[in-house]
Formats: sequence, structure tokens, C-alpha cells
Amino acid sequence: MAKRAAPEVNAGSMADIAFLLLIFFLVTTTIETDTGINRKLPPIEDSEEDVIIKQKNIFTVLLNGRDQLLVEDELMELKDIRKAAIEFLDNGGDGTCDYCRGKKDPTSSDNPDKAIISLKNDRETSYKMYISVQNELVAAYNELRNRRAMQMTNGNKNFIEMQADYDNVNWVGNKTKLKEQLDQIKLEYPQKLSEVQ
Repeated sequence: MAKRAAPEVNAGSMADIAFLLLIFFLVTTTIETDTGINRKLPPIEDSEEDVIIKQKNIFTVLLNGRDQLLVEDELMELKDIRKAAIEFLDNGGDGTCDYCRGKKDPTSSDNPDKAIISLKNDRETSYKMYISVQNELVAAYNELRNRRAMQMTNGNKNFIEMQADYDNVNWVGNKTKLKEQLDQIKLEYPQKLSEVQ
């Protein structure tokens, strides 16, 4: 009796199927990306002259390795830092700020344009505390900008709503006027947050 040959399996299309599966999984798989802190660095200036900053225009915030806050050489709780930053930024000590509501203390900051917040932390500082302090300091700027926007719009909109309107493509208002108002508020309360290690 003659032996029958075993039927061959056609493997010619196996490579095609493998490549199609590979492409399918590459296209449908989502890759998680790490998100960081959204910060825009100031542009590099080619100026050779040194900028002189008065000590009274610097609001120093020190964060040690045990997550303790030292603000202007005094211990402070995290919940109180926003209020202290607002009082410093909105002081208007030199009298040139007509929109400032501060105490006009001559020993504190002259103008929001000249005021700088300096944040310094140790290597042992926890990331959670560092981010919490940064959030409070940025919230102080946002609160002042919101208040100024409410003044400019007669109580109709705050700064965040104005930005949302500007970013909305379907907003029917005057975009150039809104852009001018947003730029004016950013000029009046510039976010000058210096981080030192």
C-alpha cells in the first residue's frame, strides 16, 4: 500500500496576519504620558545690566525638609499663605497703583508690577507640600486677577470666565477688546514667581 503524503499547511499568509495584528494593537493601544506642572518660562533677555530689586519687593517663602513654612521670617500655616501673598502683592506702597486695595504700607511692596514672590525649598521637602504651596501662591495671583476683571467688567465676569470666552471659538463678543482687557490684567498683576533651590 502506498503512503499518502501529509497535506501541507499554507503558511504564506501568516506573515500578513501577524503584521495586521501588530498594526491593530499599535493603533488601538493608549500610552499614558506623564503630565507636569504647566509653567511658562520668561524669555531670555540679552541685557548686560544688573536689575536692582528692593528687598521690600521680595516676598520670601521658605519650605524646609519637614514641610514647615517660613514666610517673611515667620512660621505660617499653608492655609494662611494665600492671604499673606495677596496682602503683599496688592499693597501699592508707592501710591502709583490706583486699582490696588492694599494697606499702602511703605515697608511692603511698592506695586504689583514690582512685587516678586521667591519660593525656596529643601531637597527633603515632600512633593505634595511643594505643589500645595505653589498652588496657593498661584491662587493668590488668580484671585487678584479675578477681582480686577470684576472691576473692569462691572461685576459681570471674572478673569477665568474672560479667558474661557477668548478661547471659545463660537463666542460672539469682540475678541480684540477682550484680548486687550486680558493683557491689561496680566500687566497689572504679572505672575512673578521665582523658584530657588
